Amino acid sequence: MTGKSEQKLSLFALIGMVVGSMIGAGIFNLPGRFATATGPFGAIIAWCIAGTGMYMLARVFQALAEKRPDIDSGVFAYAKAGFGDYMGFLSAFGYWLGSCLGNVFYWVLIGSTLGRFFPGIFGDGSTAIAIIVSLVGIWAFHFMILRGVEQATFINSVVTVAKIVPIIVAILAMAIAFNYTQFSENFLGGVGMPEKTLVAQVRDTMLITVFVFLGIEGASVYSRFAQKRSDVGTATILGFVGVTGLMVAITLLPYATAPRAAIAGVQQPSLAGALELVVGHWGAVFISIGVLVSVLGAYLAWSLICAEVLFAAAKSQDMPKLFAAQNGNRVPANALWLTNIVVSLFVISTYWSRDAFNFMLDMTSVTALLPYLLVAGYGVLIARRGEGYQTTPGERGRDQLFAWIAVVYTLIMFVAAGLKYVLLVAVLFVPGTILYLWARREQKARFFTSVELIIFAVTLVAGLAGFVGLLTGAITP
Repeated sequence: MTGKSEQKLSLFALIGMVVGSMIGAGIFNLPGRFATATGPFGAIIAWCIAGTGMYMLARVFQALAEKRPDIDSGVFAYAKAGFGDYMGFLSAFGYWLGSCLGNVFYWVLIGSTLGRFFPGIFGDGSTAIAIIVSLVGIWAFHFMILRGVEQATFINSVVTVAKIVPIIVAILAMAIAFNYTQFSENFLGGVGMPEKTLVAQVRDTMLITVFVFLGIEGASVYSRFAQKRSDVGTATILGFVGVTGLMVAITLLPYATAPRAAIAGVQQPSLAGALELVVGHWGAVFISIGVLVSVLGAYLAWSLICAEVLFAAAKSQDMPKLFAAQNGNRVPANALWLTNIVVSLFVISTYWSRDAFNFMLDMTSVTALLPYLLVAGYGVLIARRGEGYQTTPGERGRDQLFAWIAVVYTLIMFVAAGLKYVLLVAVLFVPGTILYLWARREQKARFFTSVELIIFAVTLVAGLAGFVGLLTGAITP
């Protein structure tokens, strides 16, 4: 670092960072997932709900970054500050687990994309060959990262272009091919699709909207790099609106180019299939190449993020100190080993999944909800107490309202996810608690308070119910 000025980011750079952190693999899967669930009318309602809820959550992250600048260990630190050590651990563990599941989703997406061209080998991304290729890729990245290979600027640039260009091309092609009659036919549900109530249609889209907004919390991280503090809020709003606009366009425009049943039936990544319906086979090839480059680049970043989450939690004593160790290349090696062992086990488990692609997407979304709920709850607490509002008392009411809306939104998402996914997450949280007990024993600290013991008991009962459901076949992944 040669100078302070070199560390500062312009408004344009901040917007780019917000957009880059929000656009991931999920956007390439929106057309098929939405078309399976609903028509344009339900999709519009779903995006209004998701956009409002996630915007409020983004505002909570901004407020917490401003009012509690002393908390910088990650999103789980807010949960710990507001609700105690065990809830802080569950938030950290859930965030890490969600990141691991997201990495599994990346490999299933890679397999599914290759399956478009080699269906007998890769299928839907969960065949034996696809799993072997995924495992080779996971451990190749693992040993590369252990040697200290980190994201270089050129990798970020390539990945960003690989994300944005195919999306823009697809939007332009579908806008040119826009057929009002076809859009009207699909608007309330379309022909040849199962009859569902509008509420059910909207509910079935909710988890994919959570998934595509993952990373929105990253905007608050950039505040200390801004040339002007006010640029952070502007960049968050512009980046959020821009990315939401892209996702809404990717969702709605296919309805104006083909029957809903045709869009719902394309293979993932469904944007490739949707574009193929409009321009022919080259569209699928073009999108697929963009997906592969984008996902492989993003996987490097998220492998580091997974390890960093464990590392930061260990540094703040929320995880065993074993995971705070770094190798000679300053890589949190132990955290990386555990992360990739877990990712590998989940990848292997997809072989027995009926729909590995959507299952991993939904599990990733649900595991992110608990950390988000606790952050929103902490936003309510500090606004009610007035912590950090000594110089801006007029903002308390506004911030409390935003935080309450974010709380309600995340609770609605839990309901929309359904009991199945909540119980499956609990199945993973119960053995994960071993890490918490390990960390508390290292500190010679009390394991649980009376309230935390009740929370653990509820988690244990839910986990046992989920485990029994898996054994009996009542719950199928």
